Amino acid sequence: MALRLGDTVPNFTQASTHGEINFYDWAGDSWVVLFSHPADYTPVCTTELGTVAKLKPEFDKRNVKAVALSVDDVDSHNGWAVDIEETQSAKLNYPILADPDHKVSDLYDMIHPNANAKVTVRTVFVIDPNKKLRLTLTYPPSTGRNFDEILRVIDSLQLTDDYSVATPADWKDGDDCVIVPTLQDPDVLKEKFPKGYEVVKPYLRMTPQPNK
Repeated sequence: MALRLGDTVPNFTQASTHGEINFYDWAGDSWVVLFSHPADYTPVCTTELGTVAKLKPEFDKRNVKAVALSVDDVDSHNGWAVDIEETQSAKLNYPILADPDHKVSDLYDMIHPNANAKVTVRTVFVIDPNKKLRLTLTYPPSTGRNFDEILRVIDSLQLTDDYSVATPADWKDGDDCVIVPTLQDPDVLKEKFPKGYEVVKPYLRMTPQPNK
């Protein structure tokens, strides 16, 4: 069964380039970006793994751990890591899970049976500290993932978890936000949004980002 947003993601124990990982224990109280790959030594994925390594300071600022997955074994991953460092000028600083038995791929429904089983293992999962699934993105093999977008979504999720707002189209950290429709009491609105807000329509009210 496919995982749906809000589901508790399944735990697993699997070999990785950082040793055996029990996913729940490794994740701890952090957010997690789990992103999968069809196989080692693939060109688009090589660029992605290097990009994520360079973004580690941005992930750290957001209390996010990154973990990759590929269906090859640890020895293959370690060889690939050398190529990634050479071609992307980035040393891998997060684990790559080894999934030759497809245990994790199957658990997380990464393999699409109506397409090539290898080239479709390219999904991104954003998981919160409660092990709830908050985002999935599945990319075609020809298109590299946009990790700036993934960081943007994490910013939105973390903001909207703590404040009674949602984020509009193309929102970036620091932009105005939408007040959630469930808030209607004027006194509550005044208390929650001391910077004020603009009523564009009764259902569309904009306010400066509350934590800025």
